[in-house]
Amino acid sequence: MERREFMASLVAGGCAGMCVDLTLFPLDTIKTRLQSQQGFYKAGGFRGIYAGVPSAAVGSFPNAAAFFVTYEYTKALLGTGGVFALPHVAPVTHMLAASLGEVVACLIRVPTEVVKQRAQASLSSSTYNILLATLREEGVRGLYRGYGSTVLREVGFIHGLSSHSVPRLSGLRKTKQGVCLRSRKHRRQFISHRTSICALQVPLSVSLPLSPSLQAGSTTASGNIPLVLYDVWRSRGIAGLFAGSIPRMTFISAGGFIFLGAYEKVRRTLL
Repeated sequence: MERREFMASLVAGGCAGMCVDLTLFPLDTIKTRLQSQQGFYKAGGFRGIYAGVPSAAVGSFPNAAAFFVTYEYTKALLGTGGVFALPHVAPVTHMLAASLGEVVACLIRVPTEVVKQRAQASLSSSTYNILLATLREEGVRGLYRGYGSTVLREVGFIHGLSSHSVPRLSGLRKTKQGVCLRSRKHRRQFISHRTSICALQVPLSVSLPLSPSLQAGSTTASGNIPLVLYDVWRSRGIAGLFAGSIPRMTFISAGGFIFLGAYEKVRRTLL
């Protein structure tokens, strides 16, 4: 990929990610409040549906950029020679590069997600105040609570998606949240796979600690994913593990169409 094309794709991916995050933000808020330990209505219900949006706006573009740059450079490095340069190994190369991209992107995404989700579940505090309170009470480590579950969710999403889609779809241009496909049929297939896979990963997003006032040393605050999931299952049952699955699937489905359309539009404009 030439430098001009690379920069155009980078900017297009960042802009498309921001379009998705900001356009569908109310769905994300509803999902977060459904997963909140205090319950949907106590967490705010349908009030203040854009609480936490500053955090999403600030983190969306650099998150997309971090993923895209890491993905492209890793893919180029793996493709320079050896077994990963072989055509039939291309899906594995894509998965490895995308997985590393998510690990790096989560270094930006998780802090913004923690602040955003805590703001969504606590209407009494602003995004800025929640950031300060988190740093004061928990330090920088508090901003990375849920990092493990987020990485597992995103990397697992990539592997599940790739196992269904990548081997069948050739001539792809990988981007932050998916692929820009050459036919509408392939776009629909790709987004349907995204939607079905994401439902299985809702429990991992449930394990992200939302409350800024969680008692240190508690099961939820510890960030131990199996223990957190067990605690949720014991207190709220299977329904608790899959709370927010409908808003998340809707977000993924609609977000896929928005992302692909915005990406192509911005990229064509820049080129």
